[in-house]
Amino acid sequence: MSVYDKSGVVGFSRGLAELGFEIISTGGTARALRDAGCPVLEVSQVTGFPEILGGRVKTLHPRVHGAILGLREDPGQAREMEAHSLVPIDLVCVNLYPFREVLLKGGSHQEIVENIDIGGPSMLRSAAKNYRHVAVLVNPARYGQVLGMLGEGDIPLDYRHELAWEAFKHTSAYDALIASYFSQGAMEFPDRLAPYYEKVMDLRYGENPHQKAALYGLGIRRGPSVIDARQLQGKELSYNNIADADAALGLAREFDAPVAVAVKHQNPCGVGLGSSPLEAYRKAHDADPVSIFGGIVALNREVDEGTAREMSKVFLEVVLAPSFSDEAARVFSTKKDVRLLETGDMGRPSPGLELRSVAGGLLVQESDLLGDAGEWRVVTDRAPTEDEMENLRFAWAVSKHVKSNAMVAAGGLGTVGIGAGQMSRIEATRIALRQAGERARGAVMASDAFLPFPDVVEEAARSGIRALVQPGGSVKDPESIKAASRAGMAMVFTGRRHFRH
Repeated sequence: MSVYDKSGVVGFSRGLAELGFEIISTGGTARALRDAGCPVLEVSQVTGFPEILGGRVKTLHPRVHGAILGLREDPGQAREMEAHSLVPIDLVCVNLYPFREVLLKGGSHQEIVENIDIGGPSMLRSAAKNYRHVAVLVNPARYGQVLGMLGEGDIPLDYRHELAWEAFKHTSAYDALIASYFSQGAMEFPDRLAPYYEKVMDLRYGENPHQKAALYGLGIRRGPSVIDARQLQGKELSYNNIADADAALGLAREFDAPVAVAVKHQNPCGVGLGSSPLEAYRKAHDADPVSIFGGIVALNREVDEGTAREMSKVFLEVVLAPSFSDEAARVFSTKKDVRLLETGDMGRPSPGLELRSVAGGLLVQESDLLGDAGEWRVVTDRAPTEDEMENLRFAWAVSKHVKSNAMVAAGGLGTVGIGAGQMSRIEATRIALRQAGERARGAVMASDAFLPFPDVVEEAARSGIRALVQPGGSVKDPESIKAASRAGMAMVFTGRRHFRH
Protein backbone atom coordinates (compact mmCIF):
# COMPACT_ATOMS: atom_id res chain seq x y z
CA MET A 1 0.00 0.00 0.00
CA SER A 2 1.79 3.14 -1.23
CA VAL A 3 -0.38 6.03 -2.38
CA TYR A 4 0.12 9.75 -2.88
CA ASP A 5 -3.65 10.23 -3.26
CA LYS A 6 -4.84 8.90 0.09
CA SER A 7 -8.57 9.32 -0.53
CA GLY A 8 -10.37 6.20 0.67
CA VAL A 9 -7.19 4.36 1.58
CA VAL A 10 -7.92 4.08 5.32
CA GLY A 11 -11.34 2.52 4.79
CA PHE A 12 -9.95 0.22 2.10
CA SER A 13 -7.10 -0.89 4.36
CA ARG A 14 -9.44 -1.56 7.27
CA GLY A 15 -11.60 -3.67 4.98
CA LEU A 16 -8.57 -5.66 3.82
CA ALA A 17 -7.40 -6.17 7.42
CA GLU A 18 -10.84 -7.48 8.38
CA LEU A 19 -10.55 -9.99 5.53
CA GLY A 20 -7.26 -11.23 6.95
CA PHE A 21 -4.79 -9.35 4.77
CA GLU A 22 -1.47 -8.24 6.16
CA ILE A 23 -0.68 -4.72 4.95
CA ILE A 24 2.81 -3.54 3.99
CA SER A 25 3.23 0.17 3.49
CA THR A 26 5.72 2.97 2.98
CA GLY A 27 6.44 6.38 4.49
CA GLY A 28 3.46 8.72 4.52
CA THR A 29 0.93 6.00 3.71
CA ALA A 30 2.15 3.89 6.63
CA ARG A 31 1.85 6.89 8.96
CA ALA A 32 -1.68 7.64 7.78
CA LEU A 33 -2.77 4.03 8.37
CA ARG A 34 -1.07 3.80 11.74
CA ASP A 35 -2.62 7.10 12.87
CA ALA A 36 -6.03 5.69 11.89
CA GLY A 37 -5.42 2.55 13.95
CA CYS A 38 -4.90 0.20 10.99
CA PRO A 39 -2.35 -2.59 11.51
CA VAL A 40 0.56 -2.05 9.12
CA LEU A 41 4.08 -3.32 8.45
CA GLU A 42 6.70 -0.82 7.32
CA VAL A 43 8.33 -1.98 4.09
CA SER A 44 11.71 -1.85 5.84
CA GLN A 45 10.46 -4.57 8.20
CA VAL A 46 9.90 -6.81 5.19
CA THR A 47 13.08 -5.97 3.26
CA GLY A 48 15.36 -5.74 6.28
CA PHE A 49 16.73 -2.59 4.68
CA PRO A 50 15.88 1.00 5.61
CA GLU A 51 14.43 3.63 3.30
CA ILE A 52 17.45 5.55 2.02
CA LEU A 53 18.45 8.62 0.01
CA GLY A 54 15.68 10.78 1.37
CA GLY A 55 13.03 8.22 0.43
CA ARG A 56 14.26 7.80 -3.16
CA VAL A 57 14.78 4.05 -2.50
CA LYS A 58 12.11 2.23 -0.51
CA THR A 59 10.53 -0.65 -2.40
CA LEU A 60 13.21 -1.49 -4.98
CA HIS A 61 14.15 -4.77 -3.31
CA PRO A 62 13.86 -8.50 -4.18
CA ARG A 63 11.70 -9.12 -1.11
CA VAL A 64 9.13 -6.78 -2.64
CA HIS A 65 9.40 -7.51 -6.35
CA GLY A 66 10.11 -11.20 -5.91
CA ALA A 67 7.01 -11.47 -3.72
CA ILE A 68 4.95 -9.74 -6.41
CA LEU A 69 6.37 -11.39 -9.53
CA GLY A 70 6.65 -14.99 -8.37
CA LEU A 71 4.52 -17.47 -10.32
CA ARG A 72 2.54 -19.41 -7.74
CA GLU A 73 1.81 -22.38 -10.00
CA ASP A 74 5.46 -22.87 -11.00
CA PRO A 75 6.99 -25.46 -8.58
CA GLY A 76 10.53 -24.22 -9.22
CA GLN A 77 9.63 -20.59 -8.49
CA ALA A 78 7.58 -21.63 -5.48
CA ARG A 79 10.64 -23.47 -4.02
CA GLU A 80 12.84 -20.50 -4.82
CA MET A 81 10.46 -18.10 -3.07
CA GLU A 82 10.37 -20.37 -0.04
CA ALA A 83 14.15 -20.65 0.03
CA HIS A 84 14.45 -16.88 0.13
CA SER A 85 11.56 -16.46 2.61
CA LEU A 86 9.48 -14.47 0.12
CA VAL A 87 5.89 -14.19 1.30
CA PRO A 88 3.68 -13.74 -1.81
CA ILE A 89 2.07 -10.33 -2.20
CA ASP A 90 -1.47 -10.72 -3.53
CA LEU A 91 -2.53 -7.11 -4.01
CA VAL A 92 -0.63 -3.95 -4.90
CA CYS A 93 -2.34 -0.61 -4.33
CA VAL A 94 -0.22 2.29 -5.62
CA ASN A 95 -0.72 5.71 -7.11
CA LEU A 96 2.15 7.94 -8.09
CA TYR A 97 3.94 11.13 -7.12
CA PRO A 98 2.11 14.19 -8.49
CA PHE A 99 4.47 14.90 -11.38
CA ARG A 100 1.75 16.50 -13.53
CA GLU A 101 0.39 18.66 -10.71
CA VAL A 102 3.83 20.03 -9.80
CA LEU A 103 4.54 20.67 -13.49
CA LEU A 104 1.30 22.56 -14.10
CA LYS A 105 1.63 24.71 -10.99
CA GLY A 106 5.02 25.87 -12.31
CA GLY A 107 7.37 24.08 -9.94
CA SER A 108 11.12 24.46 -10.35
CA HIS A 109 13.00 21.93 -12.47
CA GLN A 110 14.36 20.33 -9.31
CA GLU A 111 10.87 20.02 -7.78
CA ILE A 112 9.54 18.50 -11.00
CA VAL A 113 12.39 15.97 -11.20
CA GLU A 114 11.96 14.99 -7.54
CA ASN A 115 8.33 14.16 -8.32
CA ILE A 116 9.27 11.51 -10.86
CA ASP A 117 8.14 8.32 -9.14
CA ILE A 118 10.45 5.31 -9.56
CA GLY A 119 9.38 2.64 -7.09
CA GLY A 120 5.65 3.14 -7.67
CA PRO A 121 5.64 2.47 -11.44
CA SER A 122 8.01 -0.47 -10.88
CA MET A 123 5.58 -2.12 -8.43
CA LEU A 124 2.60 -1.41 -10.67
CA ARG A 125 4.31 -2.95 -13.68
CA SER A 126 5.38 -5.99 -11.68
CA ALA A 127 1.87 -6.53 -10.34
CA ALA A 128 0.23 -5.93 -13.72
CA LYS A 129 2.62 -8.39 -15.38
CA ASN A 130 1.64 -11.03 -12.83
CA TYR A 131 -2.09 -10.14 -12.90
CA ARG A 132 -3.14 -13.81 -12.85
CA HIS A 133 -1.99 -13.94 -9.24
CA VAL A 134 -1.82 -10.29 -8.14
CA ALA A 135 -4.53 -7.64 -8.19
CA VAL A 136 -3.19 -4.18 -9.01
CA LEU A 137 -5.02 -0.99 -8.08
CA VAL A 138 -4.29 2.57 -9.20
CA ASN A 139 -7.80 3.98 -8.99
CA PRO A 140 -9.39 4.74 -5.59
CA ALA A 141 -12.82 4.53 -7.21
CA ARG A 142 -12.32 0.76 -7.46
CA TYR A 143 -11.67 0.15 -3.75
CA GLY A 144 -15.29 -0.67 -2.92
CA GLN A 145 -15.70 -3.08 -5.84
CA VAL A 146 -12.49 -4.93 -4.99
CA LEU A 147 -13.43 -5.26 -1.32
CA GLY A 148 -16.82 -6.64 -2.34
CA MET A 149 -15.24 -9.25 -4.62
CA LEU A 150 -12.69 -10.28 -1.97
CA GLY A 151 -15.49 -10.55 0.58
CA GLU A 152 -17.22 -13.05 -1.73
CA GLY A 153 -14.07 -15.10 -2.27
CA ASP A 154 -11.70 -13.70 -4.90
CA ILE A 155 -11.28 -11.24 -7.76
CA PRO A 156 -12.24 -12.82 -11.11
CA LEU A 157 -9.44 -13.22 -13.65
CA ASP A 158 -11.10 -10.99 -16.27
CA TYR A 159 -11.37 -8.20 -13.69
CA ARG A 160 -7.69 -8.65 -12.76
CA HIS A 161 -6.91 -8.31 -16.46
CA GLU A 162 -8.91 -5.06 -16.55
CA LEU A 163 -7.02 -3.78 -13.49
CA ALA A 164 -3.69 -4.64 -15.15
CA TRP A 165 -4.71 -2.76 -18.30
CA GLU A 166 -5.62 0.26 -16.18
CA ALA A 167 -2.24 0.09 -14.42
CA PHE A 168 -0.28 -0.08 -17.68
CA LYS A 169 -2.29 2.86 -19.08
CA HIS A 170 -1.47 4.76 -15.90
CA THR A 171 2.29 4.11 -16.02
CA SER A 172 2.61 4.61 -19.78
CA ALA A 173 0.80 7.97 -19.58
CA TYR A 174 2.98 8.96 -16.62
CA ASP A 175 6.17 8.15 -18.54
CA ALA A 176 4.88 9.85 -21.69
CA LEU A 177 4.28 13.05 -19.73
CA ILE A 178 7.79 12.91 -18.30
CA ALA A 179 9.22 12.34 -21.77
CA SER A 180 7.19 15.29 -23.09
CA TYR A 181 8.57 17.49 -20.33
CA PHE A 182 12.16 16.52 -21.07
CA SER A 183 11.63 17.02 -24.81
CA GLN A 184 10.67 20.71 -24.45
CA GLY A 185 12.63 22.87 -26.82
CA ALA A 186 13.66 19.91 -29.00
CA MET A 187 12.33 20.20 -32.54
CA GLU A 188 13.84 17.03 -33.99
CA PHE A 189 11.56 14.12 -34.80
CA PRO A 190 12.32 11.25 -32.42
CA ASP A 191 12.36 7.59 -33.45
CA ARG A 192 9.53 7.01 -30.98
CA LEU A 193 6.87 9.59 -30.22
CA ALA A 194 4.79 9.25 -27.07
CA PRO A 195 2.68 12.39 -26.56
CA TYR A 196 0.62 12.43 -23.39
CA TYR A 197 -3.09 13.15 -23.68
CA GLU A 198 -5.75 12.99 -21.02
CA LYS A 199 -9.49 12.96 -21.53
CA VAL A 200 -11.09 16.35 -20.94
CA MET A 201 -14.65 15.29 -21.67
CA ASP A 202 -16.90 13.01 -23.65
CA LEU A 203 -18.72 14.83 -26.44
CA ARG A 204 -22.36 14.33 -27.43
CA TYR A 205 -21.16 13.04 -30.79
CA GLY A 206 -18.53 13.65 -33.45
CA GLU A 207 -18.83 15.40 -36.80
CA ASN A 208 -22.12 13.55 -37.27
CA PRO A 209 -24.65 12.21 -34.75
CA HIS A 210 -23.81 8.57 -35.48
CA GLN A 211 -20.12 9.09 -34.49
CA LYS A 212 -18.97 8.84 -30.87
CA ALA A 213 -16.35 11.40 -29.82
CA ALA A 214 -14.28 12.71 -26.93
CA LEU A 215 -11.90 15.61 -26.34
CA TYR A 216 -8.36 14.99 -25.08
CA GLY A 217 -5.87 17.58 -23.92
CA LEU A 218 -2.08 17.56 -23.94
CA GLY A 219 -0.61 16.97 -20.50
CA ILE A 220 1.72 19.89 -21.07
CA ARG A 221 -0.31 22.81 -22.39
CA ARG A 222 1.54 25.37 -24.51
CA GLY A 223 -0.08 28.70 -25.22
CA PRO A 224 -3.76 29.59 -25.35
CA SER A 225 -6.16 26.93 -26.57
CA VAL A 226 -9.85 26.17 -26.84
CA ILE A 227 -9.29 23.34 -24.35
CA ASP A 228 -7.90 25.71 -21.71
CA ALA A 229 -10.45 28.45 -22.36
CA ARG A 230 -12.99 29.17 -19.62
CA GLN A 231 -16.57 28.75 -20.81
CA LEU A 232 -18.65 31.56 -19.34
CA GLN A 233 -22.04 30.52 -20.70
CA GLY A 234 -23.84 28.47 -23.33
CA LYS A 235 -24.44 24.87 -24.26
CA GLU A 236 -21.73 22.21 -24.22
CA LEU A 237 -19.22 22.51 -27.03
CA SER A 238 -19.63 20.04 -29.87
CA TYR A 239 -16.89 18.33 -31.88
CA ASN A 240 -17.45 20.77 -34.76
CA ASN A 241 -17.58 23.78 -32.41
CA ILE A 242 -14.19 22.87 -30.99
CA ALA A 243 -12.62 22.32 -34.42
CA ASP A 244 -13.96 25.63 -35.76
CA ALA A 245 -13.07 27.54 -32.59
CA ASP A 246 -9.51 26.21 -32.81
CA ALA A 247 -9.28 27.45 -36.43
CA ALA A 248 -10.63 30.88 -35.46
CA LEU A 249 -8.24 31.21 -32.54
CA GLY A 250 -5.26 30.25 -34.72
CA LEU A 251 -6.00 33.04 -37.20
CA ALA A 252 -6.82 35.64 -34.55
CA ARG A 253 -3.37 35.08 -33.01
CA GLU A 254 -1.64 36.20 -36.23
CA PHE A 255 -2.36 39.91 -35.61
CA ASP A 256 -1.27 42.53 -33.10
CA ALA A 257 -3.98 45.04 -34.08
CA PRO A 258 -7.60 44.39 -33.05
CA VAL A 259 -8.96 41.60 -35.28
CA ALA A 260 -12.21 39.70 -35.64
CA VAL A 261 -12.29 36.31 -37.35
CA ALA A 262 -15.48 34.56 -38.43
CA VAL A 263 -15.13 30.85 -39.24
CA LYS A 264 -17.40 28.23 -40.83
CA HIS A 265 -16.25 24.65 -41.35
CA GLN A 266 -12.66 25.54 -40.36
CA ASN A 267 -12.38 28.21 -43.06
CA PRO A 268 -12.55 31.94 -42.37
CA CYS A 269 -15.59 33.49 -44.02
CA GLY A 270 -14.78 37.02 -42.86
CA VAL A 271 -11.76 38.68 -41.25
CA GLY A 272 -11.34 42.32 -40.32
CA LEU A 273 -8.71 44.53 -38.70
CA GLY A 274 -9.80 47.74 -37.00
CA SER A 275 -8.91 50.38 -34.47
CA SER A 276 -11.35 48.72 -32.04
CA PRO A 277 -13.03 45.32 -31.63
CA LEU A 278 -16.29 46.81 -32.88
CA GLU A 279 -14.75 48.11 -36.12
CA ALA A 280 -12.92 44.81 -36.65
CA TYR A 281 -16.11 42.80 -36.08
CA ARG A 282 -18.15 44.94 -38.47
CA LYS A 283 -15.58 44.33 -41.21
CA ALA A 284 -15.60 40.58 -40.55
CA HIS A 285 -19.40 40.49 -40.57
CA ASP A 286 -19.76 42.60 -43.71
CA ALA A 287 -17.22 40.48 -45.59
CA ASP A 288 -19.84 37.73 -45.83
CA PRO A 289 -23.02 38.51 -43.85
CA VAL A 290 -24.64 35.29 -45.08
CA SER A 291 -21.98 32.76 -44.12
CA ILE A 292 -21.32 34.21 -40.66
CA PHE A 293 -24.77 33.00 -39.56
CA GLY A 294 -24.23 30.08 -37.20
CA GLY A 295 -20.49 30.65 -37.25
CA ILE A 296 -17.66 30.98 -34.76
CA VAL A 297 -16.13 34.40 -34.05
CA ALA A 298 -12.77 35.03 -32.38
CA LEU A 299 -11.42 38.41 -31.30
CA ASN A 300 -7.99 39.21 -29.88
CA ARG A 301 -9.26 42.00 -27.63
CA GLU A 302 -11.73 42.16 -24.74
CA VAL A 303 -15.31 42.23 -25.98
CA ASP A 304 -17.01 45.41 -24.81
CA GLU A 305 -20.71 46.22 -24.60
CA GLY A 306 -20.96 47.83 -28.03
CA THR A 307 -19.28 44.90 -29.77
CA ALA A 308 -21.47 42.44 -27.87
CA ARG A 309 -24.64 44.26 -28.94
CA GLU A 310 -23.52 44.23 -32.58
CA MET A 311 -22.63 40.52 -32.41
CA SER A 312 -25.97 39.71 -30.82
CA LYS A 313 -27.75 40.82 -33.99
CA VAL A 314 -26.77 37.56 -35.72
CA PHE A 315 -26.88 33.96 -34.50
CA LEU A 316 -23.39 32.81 -33.51
CA GLU A 317 -22.45 29.41 -32.10
CA VAL A 318 -19.29 30.47 -30.23
CA VAL A 319 -17.52 33.71 -29.38
CA LEU A 320 -13.88 33.54 -28.24
CA ALA A 321 -11.95 36.44 -26.77
CA PRO A 322 -9.25 37.12 -24.18
CA SER A 323 -11.99 38.48 -21.90
CA PHE A 324 -15.51 39.91 -21.81
CA SER A 325 -16.47 43.08 -19.96
CA ASP A 326 -19.23 42.77 -17.37
CA GLU A 327 -21.53 44.78 -19.67
CA ALA A 328 -20.76 42.49 -22.62
CA ALA A 329 -21.46 39.41 -20.51
CA ARG A 330 -24.84 40.88 -19.54
CA VAL A 331 -25.68 41.49 -23.21
CA PHE A 332 -24.82 37.91 -24.13
CA SER A 333 -26.72 36.52 -21.12
CA THR A 334 -29.93 37.11 -23.09
CA LYS A 335 -28.57 34.71 -25.76
CA LYS A 336 -28.36 31.59 -23.61
CA ASP A 337 -27.22 29.26 -26.40
CA VAL A 338 -24.17 31.32 -27.40
CA ARG A 339 -21.03 29.78 -25.96
CA LEU A 340 -18.61 32.37 -24.60
CA LEU A 341 -15.01 31.21 -24.30
CA GLU A 342 -12.51 33.34 -22.39
CA THR A 343 -8.97 32.48 -23.51
CA GLY A 344 -6.82 34.95 -21.61
CA ASP A 345 -3.98 36.67 -23.45
CA MET A 346 -3.72 35.03 -26.88
CA GLY A 347 -0.16 36.01 -27.76
CA ARG A 348 1.38 35.34 -31.16
CA PRO A 349 1.96 31.88 -32.70
CA SER A 350 5.17 30.18 -31.58
CA PRO A 351 7.18 27.22 -32.93
CA GLY A 352 5.94 23.76 -32.09
CA LEU A 353 4.81 20.48 -33.59
CA GLU A 354 1.48 19.71 -35.26
CA LEU A 355 0.03 16.20 -35.19
CA ARG A 356 -2.63 14.80 -37.49
CA SER A 357 -4.00 11.29 -37.44
CA VAL A 358 -3.98 9.09 -40.52
CA ALA A 359 -5.06 5.46 -40.76
CA GLY A 360 -2.54 3.53 -38.67
CA GLY A 361 -0.39 6.47 -37.62
CA LEU A 362 0.36 10.15 -37.25
CA LEU A 363 1.64 12.87 -39.52
CA VAL A 364 3.92 15.21 -37.57
CA GLN A 365 5.31 18.51 -38.77
CA GLU A 366 6.65 21.80 -37.50
CA SER A 367 4.06 24.54 -37.08
CA ASP A 368 3.61 26.76 -40.12
CA LEU A 369 4.75 30.28 -39.20
CA LEU A 370 4.28 33.32 -41.43
CA GLY A 371 7.91 34.30 -41.83
CA ASP A 372 9.41 37.75 -42.35
CA ALA A 373 7.61 40.06 -44.78
CA GLY A 374 10.93 41.87 -45.14
CA GLU A 375 12.02 39.04 -47.43
CA TRP A 376 9.23 39.74 -49.93
CA ARG A 377 10.31 40.65 -53.48
CA VAL A 378 8.50 42.91 -55.96
CA VAL A 379 8.65 41.24 -59.40
CA THR A 380 6.48 43.56 -61.56
CA ASP A 381 7.14 46.92 -63.18
CA ARG A 382 4.97 48.60 -60.55
CA ALA A 383 5.56 48.20 -56.83
CA PRO A 384 2.58 48.10 -54.47
CA THR A 385 1.57 51.34 -52.80
CA GLU A 386 1.91 51.55 -49.04
CA ASP A 387 -1.83 50.91 -48.64
CA GLU A 388 -1.72 47.95 -51.04
CA MET A 389 1.27 46.47 -49.22
CA GLU A 390 -0.55 46.72 -45.88
CA ASN A 391 -3.54 44.89 -47.35
CA LEU A 392 -1.28 42.31 -49.03
CA ARG A 393 0.27 41.45 -45.66
CA PHE A 394 -3.21 41.15 -44.18
CA ALA A 395 -4.52 38.94 -47.02
CA TRP A 396 -1.38 36.79 -46.92
CA ALA A 397 -1.83 36.10 -43.20
CA VAL A 398 -5.47 35.14 -43.80
CA SER A 399 -4.59 32.86 -46.74
CA LYS A 400 -2.39 30.78 -44.43
CA HIS A 401 -5.53 29.73 -42.56
CA VAL A 402 -7.72 29.00 -45.60
CA LYS A 403 -7.94 25.44 -46.93
CA SER A 404 -5.90 25.09 -50.11
CA ASN A 405 -6.29 25.93 -52.89
CA ALA A 406 -6.80 29.30 -51.21
CA MET A 407 -7.37 32.74 -52.74
CA VAL A 408 -8.14 35.74 -50.55
CA ALA A 409 -9.28 39.17 -51.78
CA ALA A 410 -8.99 42.04 -49.33
CA GLY A 411 -9.43 45.78 -49.11
CA GLY A 412 -9.54 48.27 -46.26
CA LEU A 413 -7.95 45.63 -44.00
CA GLY A 414 -10.95 43.37 -44.35
CA THR A 415 -11.59 40.34 -46.51
CA VAL A 416 -14.00 40.87 -49.39
CA GLY A 417 -13.84 37.42 -50.97
CA ILE A 418 -12.41 34.01 -50.01
CA GLY A 419 -12.06 31.01 -52.29
CA ALA A 420 -11.29 27.93 -50.22
CA GLY A 421 -10.57 24.25 -50.65
CA GLN A 422 -10.87 24.06 -54.43
CA MET A 423 -9.19 21.51 -56.66
CA SER A 424 -8.01 24.21 -59.10
CA ARG A 425 -6.60 27.63 -58.28
CA ILE A 426 -8.54 29.37 -61.01
CA GLU A 427 -11.82 28.09 -59.54
CA ALA A 428 -10.79 29.31 -56.07
CA THR A 429 -10.02 32.69 -57.67
CA ARG A 430 -13.43 32.87 -59.37
CA ILE A 431 -15.21 32.06 -56.11
CA ALA A 432 -13.32 34.78 -54.22
CA LEU A 433 -13.93 37.36 -56.98
CA ARG A 434 -17.58 36.45 -57.37
CA GLN A 435 -18.04 36.89 -53.64
CA ALA A 436 -16.20 40.22 -53.73
CA GLY A 437 -18.20 41.61 -56.66
CA GLU A 438 -17.63 45.36 -57.02
CA ARG A 439 -15.53 45.34 -53.85
CA ALA A 440 -12.77 43.68 -55.88
CA ARG A 441 -12.05 46.98 -57.69
CA GLY A 442 -8.97 48.46 -56.07
CA ALA A 443 -8.56 45.44 -53.74
CA VAL A 444 -5.60 43.08 -53.43
CA MET A 445 -5.35 39.31 -53.58
CA ALA A 446 -3.28 36.60 -51.91
CA SER A 447 -2.59 33.07 -53.14
CA ASP A 448 -1.35 30.49 -50.62
CA ALA A 449 0.79 28.77 -53.31
CA PHE A 450 2.33 29.68 -56.65
CA LEU A 451 0.23 30.42 -59.70
CA PRO A 452 0.59 27.56 -62.18
CA PHE A 453 -0.74 29.66 -65.06
CA PRO A 454 -1.28 33.37 -65.78
CA ASP A 455 -5.06 32.81 -65.89
CA VAL A 456 -5.38 33.77 -62.20
CA VAL A 457 -3.71 37.12 -62.85
CA GLU A 458 -5.88 37.77 -65.91
CA GLU A 459 -9.09 36.90 -64.02
CA ALA A 460 -8.08 39.10 -61.09
CA ALA A 461 -7.18 42.02 -63.39
CA ARG A 462 -10.57 41.86 -65.13
CA SER A 463 -12.25 42.22 -61.72
CA GLY A 464 -10.15 45.24 -60.78
CA ILE A 465 -7.59 43.66 -58.40
CA ARG A 466 -4.61 46.03 -58.14
CA ALA A 467 -1.97 43.91 -56.39
CA LEU A 468 -1.28 40.25 -55.80
CA VAL A 469 0.97 38.32 -53.41
CA GLN A 470 2.07 34.73 -53.98
CA PRO A 471 5.07 32.51 -53.15
CA GLY A 472 6.42 32.28 -56.72
CA GLY A 473 8.30 29.25 -57.93
CA SER A 474 6.25 28.13 -60.93
CA VAL A 475 7.84 27.53 -64.33
CA LYS A 476 5.11 29.88 -65.59
CA ASP A 477 6.18 32.73 -63.28
CA PRO A 478 7.47 34.87 -66.19
CA GLU A 479 4.07 34.66 -67.91
CA SER A 480 2.21 35.60 -64.71
CA ILE A 481 4.59 38.53 -64.13
CA LYS A 482 4.11 39.80 -67.70
CA ALA A 483 0.32 39.50 -67.38
CA ALA A 484 0.39 41.50 -64.15
CA SER A 485 2.62 44.23 -65.57
CA ARG A 486 0.45 44.53 -68.71
CA ALA A 487 -2.59 45.07 -66.47
CA GLY A 488 -0.79 47.62 -64.30
CA MET A 489 -0.92 45.26 -61.30
CA ALA A 490 1.78 44.97 -58.67
CA MET A 491 2.96 41.49 -57.77
CA VAL A 492 5.07 40.39 -54.81
CA PHE A 493 6.78 37.04 -54.27
CA THR A 494 7.13 35.77 -50.68
CA GLY A 495 9.27 32.69 -51.35
CA ARG A 496 7.15 30.75 -48.83
CA ARG A 497 4.08 28.57 -49.41
CA HIS A 498 1.22 28.12 -46.94
CA PHE A 499 -0.71 25.03 -47.96
CA ARG A 500 -3.39 24.01 -45.44
CA HIS A 501 -4.91 20.60 -46.08
